Amino acid sequence: MKTSVNTSVVRWGACSFLWRPRPLAVGMALVVLALVLGVLLLGTGTLSLSPAEVLDSLLGTGSNPAAERIVQRVRLPRVLTAVFVGASLGMAGAIFQSISRNALGSPDVIGFTTGAASGAIALIVLGDAGPLWTSLAAVLSGMATAAVVLALSGGRRAAGGYRLVLVGIGVGATLSGLNTILLVMGDLDRAVAAQRWLAGSLSARTWAHVVPAALGFIAIVPIVLWCARRINLLELGDDAATQLGVNVPRTRLTMVMAAVALTAIATAAAGPIAFIALAAHQVARRLGLSPDVPLFTAAAMGAVLLLAADMLSQWAPVRLHLPIGLVTGLLGGVYLLWLLFRTRKG
Repeated sequence: MKTSVNTSVVRWGACSFLWRPRPLAVGMALVVLALVLGVLLLGTGTLSLSPAEVLDSLLGTGSNPAAERIVQRVRLPRVLTAVFVGASLGMAGAIFQSISRNALGSPDVIGFTTGAASGAIALIVLGDAGPLWTSLAAVLSGMATAAVVLALSGGRRAAGGYRLVLVGIGVGATLSGLNTILLVMGDLDRAVAAQRWLAGSLSARTWAHVVPAALGFIAIVPIVLWCARRINLLELGDDAATQLGVNVPRTRLTMVMAAVALTAIATAAAGPIAFIALAAHQVARRLGLSPDVPLFTAAAMGAVLLLAADMLSQWAPVRLHLPIGLVTGLLGGVYLLWLLFRTRKG
């Protein structure tokens, strides 16, 4: 039975489920595009490699040992970090925008990215910590920031609409000031390292950055999947969702904590990255034309956007040395202006 242009009901005995081919096709196309961008990035750099040479280097069947070392030890960790960071931010943005019912409900807009960065900056400035401890500090400070924002916005029952966005912007601005104080008061070398980290970068990524980002994303996805149906019902409104059997406060709190963890893990791996969480959900929804929250399509879109931004940063003139965070920030500013203009026009 066909229910709409993009949705059909498939029945198998006593079971039935909705089949939406377009969102699935869009998701698969984004995965393929991410793979293509990844292969191109593995061949981009001082030593340029063709896609065939990249595949040979990955499989260890090439005739150039230097190319194998560069691809496997330098470029592959960078590409995988971009994939998991982009996917985490894309999924987190979809969750926040769905819960707040606001296109501006992105972790980098409502202060959660800044909150996660605060813990990492404190650890970098005050002590010498590796990627694992930096990730843990970012997760804990991100959770603490979320708790403060939720409390000030009226508790977990009021975690929606413009109030959450405005409170998050205020908390983020306060934390940004505290981060500046830490940089000013810290040791010069450590402050410079923290400032470089604040710019957001995929340079010098190693497997020590990839593993926490990958494990964190893989661990949180089942929680998101478990709540996926309920978050779709939340978009109908709290009253309608409650009548359909959804525990609204518990579902909202669970999803917020999952999204905060995704944001913190991504921030710890690559520093604060703007634009990805803000745009991935909106673009994925427009491409998929699905009434559901496109969690996994948004994750794939986030990975594609960050890989594309990384490619732009590497294609820039060498003397510019554009960090990935600056590239996404410039794109995010343009996108935000377009979004505000479109909202005003609508």
